[in-house]
Amino acid sequence: MYTIKTLPAFSAWLNSLSDATAQGIIVARIKRLQAGLMGDTKSVGGGVMELRIHRSPGWRVYFTRRGGQIVVLLAGGMKATQPKDIKRAQALAAEIE
Repeated sequence: MYTIKTLPAFSAWLNSLSDATAQGIIVARIKRLQAGLMGDTKSVGGGVMELRIHRSPGWRVYFTRRGGQIVVLLAGGMKATQPKDIKRAQALAAEIE
């Protein structure tokens, strides 16, 4: 089980989504992450992991782990904006170290 913390950048991104269904899907996926179910994740470098959600348009949640039990949600995005989102998440992760 993980403790989930969010950065303001992540909260702002999630709250900016106009699709309530998408928000619900993302929140449900984060709850599974909190329960320790990592699912479809991969490292994108700089200590950042990408949580992939296979729903159109291919949502992504970027996070890092601190210690063994804390997951910090850094940023979010979609497949189309992936390179830019990864760089942003890596910069945010570096700021909290």
